Amino acid sequence: MLADARAFALRAHDGQMYGERPYSWHLEAVAELLAPYGAQAQVIAYLHDIVEDTAVSDDDVNARFGPFVGECVGLLTDAPGATRAERKAQTYARLAAVSGPAELALVVKAADRLANVRSCVADRRQRLWEIYRHEHRAFRAAAYRPGLCEPLWCELDGLLAPDDIPAATDG
Repeated sequence: MLADARAFALRAHDGQMYGERPYSWHLEAVAELLAPYGAQAQVIAYLHDIVEDTAVSDDDVNARFGPFVGECVGLLTDAPGATRAERKAQTYARLAAVSGPAELALVVKAADRLANVRSCVADRRQRLWEIYRHEHRAFRAAAYRPGLCEPLWCELDGLLAPDDIPAATDG
């Protein structure tokens, strides 16, 4: 299923950009962060933005990858809203209510945010880094679960703690 999810996502996001890179770069970065959490986490990683950013529907994901993957992708898809703040508030409220097996979506969400923040640091995108830093307290309150994926949260907390964007590292 992992190879299928990767191929499906890369086709769906074909032509999209992540900053100055092909969107596939972001998907690969998230999936790589999730390697220690298993193939199912990586499947969800490849699909995490597919409903939000492509013509693929929730029904398409459910039919092709099953109801559990579909549920997780649905949890990771931003709710509609007029502003980023509205969308994130609705999404965070949904994430805060997650429990049980669907908490795997929270691991993917942490990896997605970490990949985004790492990219901000590497590319010196101060404005976007500031947005993530501003949202971090609410994001963490919604998505963090003790013991679920501590290494991801430890790095993310560290990257968002300083007063200024940290220097890029190789990590």
